[in-house]
Amino acid sequence: MADIWLMRHGAYEGHRPGYHAPHEATLTQEGRDQVSNSLPLPKGIAAIVTSPIPRARETATLVSHITGLPIVATSGLLAEWRAPSIVLGRTAETYPPAYRAWRARRLANPSLRCEDGESLTDLHTRAHHCAAFLHHAAQRHGPLLAVSHTLLLGVLTHLPEGPAAFAAAAKAPWQFAELRLVPAHQRAAPGLQRPAQ
Repeated sequence: MADIWLMRHGAYEGHRPGYHAPHEATLTQEGRDQVSNSLPLPKGIAAIVTSPIPRARETATLVSHITGLPIVATSGLLAEWRAPSIVLGRTAETYPPAYRAWRARRLANPSLRCEDGESLTDLHTRAHHCAAFLHHAAQRHGPLLAVSHTLLLGVLTHLPEGPAAFAAAAKAPWQFAELRLVPAHQRAAPGLQRPAQ
């Protein structure tokens, strides 16, 4: 079974704690330095897959340029949790009432969406498909580096918890350019588990 390593993108323009980044946010010089300082990668990694969101794609491209590893896929399955557009560019102090109400109910009703955002059930289902995609890519290309975003990475590493994995992911965010090995129990079974209905 080929190893799958997960990496969070580097720091991006306009980052603030509790802030939902706009889709187009790009890496800062600090972010590029974080990525460079995260190298060398663990031995044996043969290929890179990435989220299409600019800050992740830039991270993957930088790793590829420095290491010579090919980027073999860009997949929306690796994109960050799709926050509702009403909170993009905002911090917790300025969240609108509709989003605050959704946050209060999201764990009790994980299928609930806030406007155009992704529900926790949607995110878990996508993470489940992403895990299968990563497993297939690692079988095809060998040990893999997947570059993505903190909440999606957190859900991937807590997949057996179902939609509640979002809460675990939010409590333990990944550092910029942090690299972790996918847990062995998740590498072993491409089907993992059925998503909660």
